[in-house]
Amino acid sequence: MPVEIKLFKKLSVKNPTLIEGFPGIGLVGTVACNYLVEKLGMECVGIVSSDKFPPLATIHNFEPFFPTRLFESKKHNFLVLFSEFLIPLNVIYELSNCLLNFSAKIKAKKIISLAGISIMGEQDEVFGIANNKEDSELLKKTGVKLIREGASTGVNAMLLIEGKSKGIPVISLLAESKPGYIDPFAASLVLESLNRILNLKVDTTPLREESKRIEESMRNILERAKVSREHYSKTGESLGQTYI
Repeated sequence: MPVEIKLFKKLSVKNPTLIEGFPGIGLVGTVACNYLVEKLGMECVGIVSSDKFPPLATIHNFEPFFPTRLFESKKHNFLVLFSEFLIPLNVIYELSNCLLNFSAKIKAKKIISLAGISIMGEQDEVFGIANNKEDSELLKKTGVKLIREGASTGVNAMLLIEGKSKGIPVISLLAESKPGYIDPFAASLVLESLNRILNLKVDTTPLREESKRIEESMRNILERAKVSREHYSKTGESLGQTYI
C-alpha cells in the first residue's frame, strides 16, 4: 500500500496553507501542531496511511486514533497535519511526494513545516528557510532568522527542494530546542512565529508553563542521578546503563 492521504469528508478550505509537523528534536513539530489543533478546536478530516508505517495506534482520552492525522480550520483557511511516530527513512521520499501532490491537488497556497533545531544560544530564536524569495522576505519581516549555510534532512528537506522544483512555496520554521526530551518551550517559540506569519492569536502561555514543569522535573531527575552516582562510586558498585 503506497503512502496516501485518506479524507473523511470534502474539504471546506480553499487554497489553504498546509502546516505540518513530524517528530524530531524536542518533538517540536508534533507538540506545536497538536497544540494548535486543540487550541483552535480543529476538525479531523483525514489520515495518512501506508503499510510501510509501523503498526501503531495512539490512545487519547480512552480512544484509539491513527497516529498521523489531518485537521481543518475553515475559519483560518489552513490544514494541519502531524505524526506521532518517527517517519521511517525508507518512507521519507514517498511521504514527501504524497504531501506535495496533495498540496498541488488542493491548490495549497504554501506549506509551512514546524520543527526544532539544536540550541545555539539562549533558546530565544526561531530560524527559517524558504524555497522562494517572497517568503524569505516574509520570514525576515516577522523576526525569523534566515539560515545562510547549513543542511536540512528528512521530510522538511524533501519538501523544500522538491517543492521548489514543482513551484510549491515551502517554509521551514525551526525553533531552538533542547534535544533529549519533549520541549514545549521550543514549540511555543515556533507557534509565536507562526502567529506573526499567518496573523493568528494563539495563546502559547500554557506551553511555556508546561515547559517550566518539565524543566523542574528534569532537574530533580538529574539531581537524583547525581546522588546515585556519588553513592555507587563510594560503595564501589558498578552502574548499569539505561537508554531512553
